[in-house]
Amino acid sequence: MDAEYYRLAEKIRELAQVHQKPRFLVSIAGPPGSGKTTTAQMVANLLNQSSSSQTALISLDGFHLPRAALDQFPDPILAHARRGSPWTFDLPRFAEFARRLHNWAHKTPLYTSRGWSDDEVLKAPTFDHVVKDPIEDGFTITPDTLIIILEGSYLLLDEPGWKEITDLFDYRIFIEVDLQEARTRVAKRHVHTGIEPTLEEGYRRMDGNDYSNALLIHEKLLSPDMTLKSIPWGTK
Repeated sequence: MDAEYYRLAEKIRELAQVHQKPRFLVSIAGPPGSGKTTTAQMVANLLNQSSSSQTALISLDGFHLPRAALDQFPDPILAHARRGSPWTFDLPRFAEFARRLHNWAHKTPLYTSRGWSDDEVLKAPTFDHVVKDPIEDGFTITPDTLIIILEGSYLLLDEPGWKEITDLFDYRIFIEVDLQEARTRVAKRHVHTGIEPTLEEGYRRMDGNDYSNALLIHEKLLSPDMTLKSIPWGTK
């Protein structure tokens, strides 16, 4: 396992231990191809190896607008082609969820004759890459969760609706990557996952959507608490 993942996991664990609220909320943002999803997954796995830091990982992907909703756009073809852009997410619903998550994570449990009462669970949507649509209540956040990591491209985006969500997290991380490297990574991923048959078509898809989104993220980036260099693929 790459040492960078260990270092980040330990940093989050240390911050959570001195946090004055019941739970610690972390956001991990970065452009497409930066490795933010892999980083979040690896760090969550490392944290969960310790019983003292039960960790939940949530992805912004669960808040994609479903394909049926994209069909209702004035230009459905464009909406489907640009899926993954900020305007193809259900931002009002995500903002409501983020506020509820913040309140749930920071509330103080009540003490009763039976001990501390904190049995509320939260549900979050997930994204099914087979059916290419969100799945309602696909993930459950249980009361024993102490650290919640939410990963997504736009969690540090300085645009109306998005920027108001930033302050709901206790610690904000940005994964920095050379955009040409990210371009190649995403193009190869499109081929590897069968979305496109050739690398040339992978680049075409990347340039038609993901690259524009990556430029937007860099141009309108809110200041993170920590910036990490993207870990090169294949580094162990």
